[in-house]
Amino acid sequence: MKAFLNWFNANADIDPVLKAGLAHLWFVTIHPFDDGNGRIARAIADMALARSENNPQRFYSMSAQIQQDRGAYYDILEQTQKGSMNITPWMEWFLGCLGRAIDGAQSTLSAVLAKARFWEHIQGVPLNKRQRLVLNRLLDGFEGRLTSKYAKLAQCSQDTALRDILPLVERGILVRNPEGGRSTSYALASIP
Repeated sequence: MKAFLNWFNANADIDPVLKAGLAHLWFVTIHPFDDGNGRIARAIADMALARSENNPQRFYSMSAQIQQDRGAYYDILEQTQKGSMNITPWMEWFLGCLGRAIDGAQSTLSAVLAKARFWEHIQGVPLNKRQRLVLNRLLDGFEGRLTSKYAKLAQCSQDTALRDILPLVERGILVRNPEGGRSTSYALASIP
């Protein structure tokens, strides 16, 4: 552990992103504790990545992405540790995981910005609590069509749901999908 800490804290002639992947692998391979080695290794990787960026703000989490990909993580870790200790496949996996973490952060940030633009666009429109609740659900990626589900989401009757929906359609916040009759459904309107 002393050799690892000296290496980790030293300025090395290695790309700092590669150092993050290597530090994670080395720590989890040393396995100094009975429990928690994976969590600490993920924190070490995140710390090394933060150092590499020299920026106090980060919008992605390598630790969270490794948790999402944990099946592949354990597979590549076992393959690396039980094989010849050729770390190339590990580093390729680590860098791919980092790319997925960054892509995920960009998607999340895009969704947050779109939601902020939406609320800014309809800023002066009076809405009740049910309407706000359902609009937030739609903005958060509600799956399916908004039909009788409005009543379930807002915990109200079908009549109240329709009274909530119609003003939203009139104001251009919701649009009625082309199907009519029993297939009538609504979706968020495109906001410029």
